[in-house]
Amino acid sequence: MQLGKSRQGKGRRRSRAGMAALEFGLAVPLLVVLLTAIAEIGFSMYQAMQVVYAADAGLAYAAKNGWDSSGITSAAQNATGLSGMSATPTQYCGCPTATGITPATCGSTCASGNTAGQYVKIGVSFTRMSLIGATGFGLPSTFSAQSILRQN
Repeated sequence: MQLGKSRQGKGRRRSRAGMAALEFGLAVPLLVVLLTAIAEIGFSMYQAMQVVYAADAGLAYAAKNGWDSSGITSAAQNATGLSGMSATPTQYCGCPTATGITPATCGSTCASGNTAGQYVKIGVSFTRMSLIGATGFGLPSTFSAQSILRQN
């Protein structure tokens, strides 16, 4: 009987040396990919917010100073620290509807009976920069935003 106990004890006891190193080696690549994805998504969200902020800054300039295409463009492009942002302001007349603003001749009467208003629209776009090259992670390659202001 004693012989059986010693065999059973020796057969089940195995060395665990190196198991922690193996587990660590398997987990590290997964953790690196996960942390890289989190950083890339966070940086992309920051860039998207900066594009929206630039559009709002251009519109604030137009609200304060009136129509000045170069001034609006400059205000939008200089509002953030991102370089390479494009801003395109346009001025037009239109009538507000339930689905947006319908272009109309300045001074004409809208379907609602009001006079067509004068609007400034600024569109801002920016090509997304990546932290580590062309990772993608399913993120858009270009961020864009637009803001509209009625001047009168």
